[in-house]
Amino acid sequence: MRAVQLVRCLVLLLLGIAAACTSQDRSPVVPVSSTAVIPATGDTLVEGTIGEASTLIPLLASDSSSHAVAGQIYNGLIKYDKNLNLVGDLAESFDVSADGLTITFHLRKGVTWHDGAPFSSRDVLYTYQVTVDPKTPTAYAEDFKQVKNIAALDSHTVQVTYGSPFAPALASWGMQILPAHLLEGRDITQSALARHPVGTGPYRFKEWVAGQKILLEANPNYFEGRPFIDRYLYRIIPDSSTMYMELKAAAIDLMGLTPVQYVRQTTQSSFTSRFNKFRYPSSTYLYMGYNLRHPLFGDKRIRQALTAAINKDELIQGVLFGMGQKSHGPLVPGRWAYNAAVTDIGYDPGHAAELLAQAGWKNKNSDGILVKGGKPFSFTILTNQGNQQRLMTAQIIQQRLRFVGIDVKIRIVEWAAFLKEFVNKGNFEVVLLAWQISQDPDLYDIWHSSKTKPGELNFIGYTNPEVDRLLVEGRSTFDMEKRKRAYFRIQEILAEEQPYTFLYVPDALPVVSSRIRGVEPAPAGLGHNQIRWFVPKNEQLYVP
Repeated sequence: MRAVQLVRCLVLLLLGIAAACTSQDRSPVVPVSSTAVIPATGDTLVEGTIGEASTLIPLLASDSSSHAVAGQIYNGLIKYDKNLNLVGDLAESFDVSADGLTITFHLRKGVTWHDGAPFSSRDVLYTYQVTVDPKTPTAYAEDFKQVKNIAALDSHTVQVTYGSPFAPALASWGMQILPAHLLEGRDITQSALARHPVGTGPYRFKEWVAGQKILLEANPNYFEGRPFIDRYLYRIIPDSSTMYMELKAAAIDLMGLTPVQYVRQTTQSSFTSRFNKFRYPSSTYLYMGYNLRHPLFGDKRIRQALTAAINKDELIQGVLFGMGQKSHGPLVPGRWAYNAAVTDIGYDPGHAAELLAQAGWKNKNSDGILVKGGKPFSFTILTNQGNQQRLMTAQIIQQRLRFVGIDVKIRIVEWAAFLKEFVNKGNFEVVLLAWQISQDPDLYDIWHSSKTKPGELNFIGYTNPEVDRLLVEGRSTFDMEKRKRAYFRIQEILAEEQPYTFLYVPDALPVVSSRIRGVEPAPAGLGHNQIRWFVPKNEQLYVP
């Protein structure tokens, strides 16, 4: 549940924990009233996850499953606190020059890696160098390429200088820092740390059983204080219904509910007495992404028609049970750079048919499918296994597109293969996926035309010179109004060109066992104070 923002990676928003007060024995201090349950160490927190991590070297990972686990093991120099303010993490403090071009990080002293080696400036410099190394296959190099100079002023002071204004500079140092003493001079892609990571975070790696579980144990020397809960177990359960059955059987403590589970299956007192449900707006949007290298999707009229043929209100009611809102672009409502004036393509099958006819798809065969040049209008939507919400979305879209004469097939693929064999290689026609976005509106890594190589985030192959210019403009100034104008215009262009059909922004629906105490909802979500979660001694289930 704990997560750390990684290079503002738009793959997901990974929010860091708020700093905890610590006592002499390095255990977290929790204010306790005379009637409160006294915090205790021990037990195991079991989280259910649909996807399995691909690698536990965060620099090489582009999936949320990998980053969720890595967020427990590693730290960045900075993080977001519970109120989404940037604060120090491995950096005890930082200074930003008046012109915004120089950041000086004052690193915490006494921090050690999980193997006992001391953390220092050397690790920060190594992480920077390996990230910008062209031989490193990472999607996150662009932010660090903006650095003009980086220097270790001493073993615990790092100074970073930029040649020109770079708005996301400070946030980019949420990048998780890697251990130089284990990686320096070696090929990071061949490192054993991919399966046996060594970090500075609140939990240490213990065991990974492929396809089943990843087990972490509390770091007794964590600089913010030892977590109360001794072990964090990720159970890999690639089906949400099976995961829910495991939750009810008390075999897992934490998962994200589907809307139908939230509304219909978790209202009885037998459930609410054992679990705490939460609901809040997420930072995620679901989209249908078109492979723009495919000849079928090169004409924007086709993409506009597909959007016009899809009833987003139907998806929100039928899939989300009303717990969400329509998505019109790559930023979610409520963010300062969100353009509420963007005109969405509304549901209009007649307009969809007109656009298709303009693009040459006028005639239908005996099955009612549009035909052009003797070929039927047919494609496959690819999405990942185990996500019932996405499958239901794909099925409703399939029905709506069939109504306008388009034959859609749905293919479900296991998560790791989905990423490795299809998304990263551009081997798809249409994908149904979601982005979890960061607090800063910088969209460079997903939408810039330079980010289309295998393994990078613009895997649909979108290119637009004006968008490229605006992306650079939006990140190259500290003037909020100039940034807002750039991102407002980007959203207008994407609404016109429809490289994605932006579908909806679902509410987050996490559920946590009621034996887990100390859970504190905040703007950052639930995980900001995770090291202070605990289980009273008389309720602990997992005792060595």
